[in-house]
Amino acid sequence: MTQKRLSDSIADDIISMIVIEKRFQPGDKLPNENELSEELNISRTTLREAIRILVTNGIVEIKRGKGTFIKEALDIDHMQHFGLLTDAKINAKDLYEMRLIFEPEAAYYATIRASDQEMKRIIDYGLQIEEKIKKKQDRTAEEQKFHQSIVKATHNEFMEKLMPVIYQAIDKGVILSVEKEVAIKDTLNDHQMIMDFMKNRNPEGARSAMKIHILHAMSELGIE
Repeated sequence: MTQKRLSDSIADDIISMIVIEKRFQPGDKLPNENELSEELNISRTTLREAIRILVTNGIVEIKRGKGTFIKEALDIDHMQHFGLLTDAKINAKDLYEMRLIFEPEAAYYATIRASDQEMKRIIDYGLQIEEKIKKKQDRTAEEQKFHQSIVKATHNEFMEKLMPVIYQAIDKGVILSVEKEVAIKDTLNDHQMIMDFMKNRNPEGARSAMKIHILHAMSELGIE
């Protein structure tokens, strides 16, 4: 790993301390250089480079003689949903393994717990994806909303909090390959299967259908 990539990764770690762990709030002072570099097990040079990345992204500010502070006006909700993470590359294999563990279970619980209104929303987004595919239009936004609406319907607050972490990478274009006809056909069939099982309130079926959907995506991306 190069110095640049390590500093990107450390910047991500510090953002996680703010957004995910809630260790620091806007206006808080970061631990001093020695403490933080020791905790993160890195050199002070790498830490300084990571802080510089965070300054550039408007996340922290350096007050001369006082230290490094989280910006007062930092909008943490904005960071959670759209992410200001650095350009560190997120490993597609790790990402899809995470989806494989997480999303089939989300589909299972959503099928049991979704209100009629929430179920209607899930189906509507699924149909919008089909329309986009048929018109050969970009469906990224609808794809996100479809998966997000399923997770929302689990009524599990922690599952919802995991969404920005998983979809951060999709926002940054983790889809590495040009889709082939077979992949498009798989997506249409998979989504139809997920929607049918959910509509019929069959949680086991929904779980299996979601698993197949993600395995198809992994196969298309060449992820073992």
